[in-house]
Amino acid sequence: MDILDQNIKYLPGMGPRRTEILQKELGISTWGQLLEYYPYKYVDRSRIYSIDELQPDMPFVQLKGKILSFEEFSQGPRKKRIVGHFSDGHGVVDLVWFNGTKYVYQQYKVGVEYIVFGKPGIYGGRYQFTHPDIDPVSEVEKFRSSEVESQPLNPSTSPLDPQGRFRSEAEKEPLNVSTSQPLNFGMQPYYITTEKMKNGGLQSRGMEKIMKALLERISLSSGSDVTKGVINETLPPFITGPHHFCSRDEALRWVHYPQTPDEMQRARVRLKFEELFYVQLNILRYASDQRRKYRGNVFTKVGDIFNTFYHYHLPFELTGAQKRVMHEIRADMRSGRQMNRLLQGDVGSGKTLVALMSMLIALDNGYQACMMAPTEILAEQHLQTIRDFLGDMPIRVELLTGIVKGKQRTEILRSLHDGSIQIVVGTHALIEDTVQFHRLGIAVIDEQHRFGVAQRAKLWAKSENPPHVLVMTATPIPRTLAMTIYGDLDVSVIDELPPGRKPIQTIHKFDNQQTSLYRGIRQQISYGRQVYIVFPLIKESEKMDLQNLEEGFEALRMAFPEYRLSKVHGKMKPAEKEAEMQRFVSGETQILVATTVIEVGVNVPNASVMVILDAQRFGLSQLHQLRGRVGRGADQSYCILVTSYKLSAETRKRIDIMCETNDGFEIAEADLKLRGPGDLEGTQQSGTAFDLKIADIARDGQLVQMARDEAQRIIDDDPTCQSPLYQMLWNRLRQLRKSHINWGAIS
Repeated sequence: MDILDQNIKYLPGMGPRRTEILQKELGISTWGQLLEYYPYKYVDRSRIYSIDELQPDMPFVQLKGKILSFEEFSQGPRKKRIVGHFSDGHGVVDLVWFNGTKYVYQQYKVGVEYIVFGKPGIYGGRYQFTHPDIDPVSEVEKFRSSEVESQPLNPSTSPLDPQGRFRSEAEKEPLNVSTSQPLNFGMQPYYITTEKMKNGGLQSRGMEKIMKALLERISLSSGSDVTKGVINETLPPFITGPHHFCSRDEALRWVHYPQTPDEMQRARVRLKFEELFYVQLNILRYASDQRRKYRGNVFTKVGDIFNTFYHYHLPFELTGAQKRVMHEIRADMRSGRQMNRLLQGDVGSGKTLVALMSMLIALDNGYQACMMAPTEILAEQHLQTIRDFLGDMPIRVELLTGIVKGKQRTEILRSLHDGSIQIVVGTHALIEDTVQFHRLGIAVIDEQHRFGVAQRAKLWAKSENPPHVLVMTATPIPRTLAMTIYGDLDVSVIDELPPGRKPIQTIHKFDNQQTSLYRGIRQQISYGRQVYIVFPLIKESEKMDLQNLEEGFEALRMAFPEYRLSKVHGKMKPAEKEAEMQRFVSGETQILVATTVIEVGVNVPNASVMVILDAQRFGLSQLHQLRGRVGRGADQSYCILVTSYKLSAETRKRIDIMCETNDGFEIAEADLKLRGPGDLEGTQQSGTAFDLKIADIARDGQLVQMARDEAQRIIDDDPTCQSPLYQMLWNRLRQLRKSHINWGAIS
C-alpha cells in the first residue's frame, strides 16, 4: 500500500473525534487527501522585530522574548482578563487574554523564551497583543533545525516593578534574548476551517500542527535522506524539466511549510499546473475518444435551399465574424467527423441566423434539423425568427413543446418520423422517447448550460449516426473557463454586432433620484418606445422579493397613470405569463415590470430602456444578460442601474464595469475574477466539476493554457493511450478518476 493511502486516525494528535470531523467536514480520510488540503494564505514570519521598532499601523509582527510576570483583572462575575508582561530587553508589551485562565497558566511560563506573533494595538499607552500565537523557541528550533543561543532569564532580577514598568531608565539593559540571529520561522500557513473543526481543536493552528506531524511521519518513513521522500512523482521529466518544476515531494512539503516566499511560489505553481494538466488531459482524452468512436454525417453539398436563402432571403449582409464562423462550421460538416462546436456571441450578434444557415446545409443533404431551447417562450421566439427569415420558402418548420398536445402533437410526431417536417424547434420535449426522427443531421442547442449531460446524450440517440451538434450561448465565457467547461468542444466566437446597432448607454442612478428616472422613462415612451423595469427575485428571500415586486408594481401604476403596464414573474402560471408577455410584445402595454424571468429570450426591438432596481443584488453576467434585452433596434437604448448609496467596494466595481463597457467577454472575465468559477451562472449545471484544490481558473489563465498545450501534445502523440512513454500519466489519470474527484463528462 502507498504510504499516502494510510488512514489519518493513526497520526499523532488526531484521535477518533478529530478523524470523524475531518471526514465529515472535508471528506479527508487518508494522508494523501490531508496533504492536498492546501493553505489559503501565508504570513511571512521570517523576520523578528524588536519592541522598540513597533508602530501602531503595523500588520502582524513577530517578537522573541520572555514573559516576565502575569496580572489578572476582573471583568465582571467569573470573568477575568489576564495580562502577561513580555519583554525582549528593548521594551515591554502586554499579551492579553479575555478567557481561558487555566489554559494560559498551563501553557505559558515566566522566564521561558517564546516567539509571539500577532497584530500590535495600543491600550493605556502601551503596545498589546490580544490572543497572540505563542510558540516556545525550543519547539520552533526543533522543527526548523536551526540553532539559536539563549540564556535563561532569572525572574527575580527582572527590571520591571510589580506593575510591569521599568524600575528606572538605567535598567533598560537588553535582556539576554537573541534577536540578532535569524530564527527562520518561515512563512506561516493559514487553513480554511469550519465551525465544527474549530470546536474540535482543528482551527488553522490545529491543522498546521496535524500537517507538521504528517510531514514528520513521511520524513521518518523515507529513512535518513529526507530529500528523497516517499511522495511519488506524478509528472514525467519531459514535463517537469523544461518547465523547471520542483518535484512533487518538494512541492507538498514547501506548500505547507515554505521557508521563503520563493519556495511557496514554486510549490504552488507546480501543484496548480499538475491539477490543471490532469483536468485538461481528461477532457482531451474524452474528446479524442468521441471523435474516433463516432463518425459524423458527411455534408458535401451546399445546394438550392441554402443558396436560395443566401441570395434572396438574407435580411442583411453577414458580418465578418458570421462569415468566419460559417466557414468553421462548413469545414466540420464535411470533415467526416461529428461536429461538436460551441458558438459564443453576445446578445444580438446574429447566432440564430448562423444556426439557421447550418441547418439549411443539413436539409440540402437530405437530413432534418432540430433546435432545442430551455424555455417555451424562447422556443416560440426561435420558431418565429426562423419563419420570418425563411419567408415564403417551402420549408416546413414546426414547434414541439409541452403545450403542444392532442391531435396537433400526434401529427407533429408522425411528420417528424416520416421526414415531412424538416426543422423542429422545441424544449426538452424533443428528447422524449416518443419523438423519433426520420434522419436527424444536426442538433442546435441554445443556452447549453440549462441542459444536463444526460439530456444531451438522449438527443444523440435520436439518430443512427450521431447528429452534428452546435451549442449556442449568449453568456460570454472567458477563454480559460471555456477550455475547462466546454473543453471537448471547438469554440467559435461572433465578436461583431450587425451594422446599424448603437452601443447601449449604461447609467448608474441612486434610489433617491426617482424624479429624474421617471422623467427619462416618460420621455422615451413619448418617442413611442417601451420600457422594462426589473425587480430582483433571489431564492433566499423570494417571499420578500415577490412582495416588493407586487408593491412596486402598484407604486409604478400610480406613478404612470397615463400608461399601461404588464407584470411577469416566475411564480405565475405559464399561460398567464405568456399572455402578459404578448401584451408587451404587441405594444399594448408600454412598461413591463418583471423579475429576471426576462433575462433570456425576450426580443422586443421597440424596447429601448432597461431599468434594473437594486442592481447591487445582481452579478455582472446577470446584469449584462438583462441589458441585452434592449438595444435590439436601430434606436439609442439605455440601461439604468439603480442602487442604494451604501455599496461595498466590490459592488461599486461591478457597477463601474457595467457603465464602462458593453463587451460581454470583458465583463465575463471581470465576473470570473470577482466571483470565481463556481458562482458563474450555469457552470454548476454544465457537467464539469470545479473540484480544484489549489488552481484558480480566473487567475491562472497562463497555466491553464500551458497545461492544455502539454495535454494536447500527448493526446496527438498517443491518441489510444497505449504508448509506454506515457504510462505514468494514464495510470495517474485512472487513479484520479477512481478517487473522490468528480470528473463529470463534458458534452
